[in-house]
Parts: sequence; structure tokens; C-alpha cells
Amino acid sequence: MAFIKIQNVVINTSYVAAVKLDHHTSLGEKSVSVLIATSKFPLSNLDTIAQDFCHYEWVEFTGQAATALQDYFTSFNNVIDLLPQYQESSVG
Repeated sequence: MAFIKIQNVVINTSYVAAVKLDHHTSLGEKSVSVLIATSKFPLSNLDTIAQDFCHYEWVEFTGQAATALQDYFTSFNNVIDLLPQYQESSVG
């Protein structure tokens, strides 16, 4: 478990479900979005709950925060790139 602090937000990386890199807001500003997944129920009840036991929320960051998150989530120390030669333009 690690914590990262971006401006006035502290994120427990154990709850990060996904990250959208290199996105832009409706105004064209660079953004990075982080999907946070948290349990709706106490951990002791998880064995009896089959589905829908998490709450998901996208948190969008712009400006310097987006740049810092982009750097963090693309660092070789934090993420292994499974398709390093992949180009988004190659998707049909």
C-alpha cells in the first residue's frame, strides 16, 4: 500500500482501479483521471456479497497535478508497460 499526495488530495493507491492518461477536458486542458474503487460494506461481509460491493468514482486532475500523475503512473518504478511499442493510432 502506498499513498500519493496531489495538491490537497491524498490517494491510497490500493484503491486505484484504473487511470486514464493523456486525456483532455471539454475546454481542451490536459487531464488525468483516476478511478477510485472502495468497498460499500465492511470487509468481514465480503464473503456473503456476490456482486456490486464496490463504489466507483472518477476523479479528474488538470494542470500540474495531471502532469505529476502522468509521470507517476508511467514511471518504470510504478508501472510495467505490457505493450511498449503500442500506438493508439494503430487501433482500427
